[in-house]
Amino acid sequence: MFTTPYGLISNENHQRATQIKLLICDVDGVFSDGRIYLGNDGEELKAFHTKDGFGMKAIMQMGIEIAIITGRQSNIVENRMQALGVTHIMQGIEDKMSAYQSLLNKLNLTSNEVAYIGDDVVDLAVMQACGLGIAVFDAHPLVLQGADLITTTKGGFGAVREICDLFLQCHSQLNTTQGKSQ
Repeated sequence: MFTTPYGLISNENHQRATQIKLLICDVDGVFSDGRIYLGNDGEELKAFHTKDGFGMKAIMQMGIEIAIITGRQSNIVENRMQALGVTHIMQGIEDKMSAYQSLLNKLNLTSNEVAYIGDDVVDLAVMQACGLGIAVFDAHPLVLQGADLITTTKGGFGAVREICDLFLQCHSQLNTTQGKSQ
C-alpha cells in the first residue's frame, strides 16, 4: 500500500498514477457539489473550490494536461477553466467516449496515460477505458463500484485537489509546490 495525505491507496493505483499525462474531469458533481443554482432571470451559478484550482495549476506546471468533458454547456465553466489555463474544454458532450478518443488522438496518448474523474453513470465508459478511473466520494453507487480509485473528498469540496496531490506526490513534488490560491 502507498500512503498519501488522504489515506492509503494500492501499489497498483500508485503505479498507474505515475504514468498519467492527462487528467480528464467531469464538472457537475466533481468541481461542484452537483447542484445548479438558477436565479429568477435564468442566471446559473456554480461554486468552485480554490483548492481544486491550486492543484490543477500545480500539475499543469509539472507537465500534466487537464481536459474537461461535460454534458452541460456553461459560460461559468468556460470562464473558470480558461482562468486556470485549461485549454481542452469540451462542453455539451453527449458521447463522452468519442470526446475521450478525440483527446487521445489529438494529444498522441495511450489510455494508460489518462486518468478520468467523474461522479455519474455517464462517466463510467471513459473511466473504465482509461488508465486510472476515479470516482468522487459521493458518486453514484455504480460509479463507485466501477472506479479504480475513490477520493476521500466529496465533489465540489476538493476532490480534484486530492487527485492532483496524488500526482504531485508520485513525482516527489507535493511538498515543493508553490503558487497562490486559484
